[in-house]
Amino acid sequence: MTEFREVATGLQFPEGPVVMADHSVLVVEIKRGTLSRVQPDGRVSVVATLGGGPNGVAIGPDGAAYVCNNGGFRWTERAGMLIPVDIATGATEPPGFEGGWIERVDVDTGEAKRLYTHVDGHPLRGPND
Repeated sequence: MTEFREVATGLQFPEGPVVMADHSVLVVEIKRGTLSRVQPDGRVSVVATLGGGPNGVAIGPDGAAYVCNNGGFRWTERAGMLIPVDIATGATEPPGFEGGWIERVDVDTGEAKRLYTHVDGHPLRGPND
């Protein structure tokens, strides 16, 4: 039987894990709005604060992280779990929602640049990895 070991705690709805050459793992934290790095010893550091709802990451041939960002959610916490919807109203989009985007993040400096917010004049609506 396979045994599992918890490596990190306190992540806020992590997705899109990417194992890096140094054995750390990059994840996006959808609720926190960050690209974060988890070290093998469990330490977590924020690479970049992106806002919205980053929900997927991949490393490009240039070594940069390319992040898919859905623009964010409304959140409900229930029984210690985060749920990406306002259960009282059924709403998913946060106030002021303008759409999602694709961005490039330099993993060494944390510098982020939005690459795409629209396609043929239409805003990206909740792009997902």
